[in-house]
Amino acid sequence: MGGSRRSSPQEIVDILRERIRAGELRPGDRLPTQARLAEEFGVEREAVRQALRVLHSDGLLADVSRGSPPRIAVPAPAGGEPQPTMVGLAPRLTQAFSAPRVRVDVVCHTAETLMVAIGEPLRLIHEGRIHPETIDVRILVPSRDIELAFPVPVEAHGDDNPVHQRWLSMRNAQGQVLQHNLRALRSTHGIDVRVTFRALPFTPPVKLYLLNEEEALIGYYMLTRRAEEWGSRTLDMYDVLGSQSLLFSFAQRTGGRDAAFVEESRRWFDALWETITTDLTLS
Repeated sequence: MGGSRRSSPQEIVDILRERIRAGELRPGDRLPTQARLAEEFGVEREAVRQALRVLHSDGLLADVSRGSPPRIAVPAPAGGEPQPTMVGLAPRLTQAFSAPRVRVDVVCHTAETLMVAIGEPLRLIHEGRIHPETIDVRILVPSRDIELAFPVPVEAHGDDNPVHQRWLSMRNAQGQVLQHNLRALRSTHGIDVRVTFRALPFTPPVKLYLLNEEEALIGYYMLTRRAEEWGSRTLDMYDVLGSQSLLFSFAQRTGGRDAAFVEESRRWFDALWETITTDLTLS
C-alpha cells in the first residue's frame, strides 16, 4: 500500500489479521519494525502502534515490548474451552516462551506432561523463531518420603510398595530430562536458564501452571483404577491420568475474577515455595 492514501489503524489491523489468518505470518514470526510498517501503510508510527495494541488485545501478538517487534502469538484452543492438559499446555507454553523473560511456576505430581509439552517452544528456539533472554522454571512435586494419596496399590503388601517405587522412578527420570533439555539452551543459544525443583510435603490434588504471571492453568486430577507393567510385575493401582485432565485457563488480561485468580495463585505458589526453602535433587 502507501503513496496516495493513508491507511487508518483499523485498516492496518484488518490487513495484518488477514496475513495471520492466511499463514503469511506464522506463530512465532516477528512483525516488521514499526518504521517499516509505517512506510508500507503510509502512516505515522502512532497509527501503527494503535493497530498493534488492538492485535495484542485480541490475542494475536505476543512479546510486545519496545525493544523489538512483537511476534505472532500461538492461538489458544478454539472457543477457550477446557482442553486435555497434553493438548492445551503446549500452545500456551509456546506463547509464554515468546516473551524476553520467561517465568513458569508449576505444581504437579510428576513432570511428564510439562516435559512433553515444552518440546514445542524448544523446537521454535532451535529453529531461531523465538529467542527468550532468560528462562526461570520452578517446579513443586511430592516428596519421596511422604505417603502419597495416589498412586497407591489396590492391595497393600506390607512394606513392599512397588507402586511408590515406580512413581518415584518416573518423577526423577522425567524431571532430569526436563532439566537437561532446558539447561542445554545455555550452551546452544546463550540463554540464561534456571530450573529448580522443591519437594511438597503432600500430594497435590490439582496441577497448576503459572505462565509469566499472566495466566494460570489448572487441571483437577481424577482418580481411576488401572494396571501398569513395571519390570516383571503387573501393578494394580489407584492412580490419575494427568495428561487427560481438563485444563482451565484464567488470564490476567481478562480482568475480574480471572485476574484475581491469577494473582491469588501466584501468591499461594510463592508462599509455598518460600516455606519449603530446600532445593530438591532428583535421585
